[in-house]
Amino acid sequence: MAAPSGAASCEDFAEFQELLRVMRTIDDRIVHELNTTIPTASFMGKVDAGQTCKELYQSLMDAHTSRERIIKNCISQTSSVVKALREEREKAQDDVALLKQLRKEQTKLKLMQSELNVEEVVNDRSWKVFNERCRIHYKPPKSQ
Repeated sequence: MAAPSGAASCEDFAEFQELLRVMRTIDDRIVHELNTTIPTASFMGKVDAGQTCKELYQSLMDAHTSRERIIKNCISQTSSVVKALREEREKAQDDVALLKQLRKEQTKLKLMQSELNVEEVVNDRSWKVFNERCRIHYKPPKSQ
């Protein structure tokens, strides 16, 4: 379940959201993934649950890190655009088109910032499910 690692387009918010939706597939399917890969007590000997949990842990870490990086990168880019538009607006107070563009970019920035909150909720849910099913099979490093 590799997440797309291509450069995110921060220009179009809908495209940005679609990229995040695709990248969140691993989180959306974690319960199914755990149910199909971590055996019940009667099948314990047939699957290495420790290795499976370790691989899933690494996949989750990679997905969460790459999504956070993309979100923060787009927030940074959009913040720069807003700052530049504000500076232009100071010089041209009467430019209505510039004001509309500034408002549009500010709204997009707020939406991108809200994606960080969504990301936190998605990550918390995934880690909760992971820990419920994998805690007896795999102990992640203490950094998480």
